[in-house]
Amino acid sequence: MLNLLGLPLEASTHAGELDHMLVLVHWLMLVLFVGWGAFFLFVLVRFRKGANPKADYTGAHGKMAKGVELGVVLAEVVLLFAYAIPAWAVRVQAFPAESEATVVRVIAEQFAWNVHYAGPDGRFGRTEITRVAADNPIGLDRTDPAAKDDIVSPNQLNLPVNKPVLVHLTSKDVIHSFGLYEMRVKQDAIPGLDIPVWFIPNRIGEYEITCSQLCGLGHYRMRGFLNIQSAADFQSFIDTEVQALTAQ
Repeated sequence: MLNLLGLPLEASTHAGELDHMLVLVHWLMLVLFVGWGAFFLFVLVRFRKGANPKADYTGAHGKMAKGVELGVVLAEVVLLFAYAIPAWAVRVQAFPAESEATVVRVIAEQFAWNVHYAGPDGRFGRTEITRVAADNPIGLDRTDPAAKDDIVSPNQLNLPVNKPVLVHLTSKDVIHSFGLYEMRVKQDAIPGLDIPVWFIPNRIGEYEITCSQLCGLGHYRMRGFLNIQSAADFQSFIDTEVQALTAQ
């Protein structure tokens, strides 16, 4: 679905801020496009051969050109310091406390998203590369007491609405890019690094997780699903998954 601006539906609290900034940038680009196009047509007529039979290489002089340049620079400075840098600072510095957020790990691989929940105890279990297998994609050590209630959900990310989400991103193989367009989230997942990204989903619904980085021949099919639920439905999802673990 698209919003009135033709962009993906806004489904997070910061989406409107980013869309507003994007609209301002496009207005500036439109003004520049129309302005330079008009100036180009003016130059074609003003300096045509018939009106200027003798070539003059000294160039045009005047304060208008310098004023336009300064105006463009000023507009770009305002966009950078009044919009872009403050928005960026919030996303990379003002992380929510883990006690107040839904914390998940997302481990990318060719060509899937492995979602790891800590379970009711709130502690992530130990993972070891030697334990990675087809039925254990993140190498979770179930002998670790903290891992007994951990939930691993390939390509399915369930989250509660109106609560901060803190995602720890990494990759098992190559660089991937975690894209949640409706949430206005896109962050690279890099092997060997734990990269945090956060947002607050504010619209219940089903969305898509995409990989925005060419990651191999199967890149086209690397997609997952994001399900934003009510708090009660999310808790029901966790309870159901934990019950399935205890039944094994």
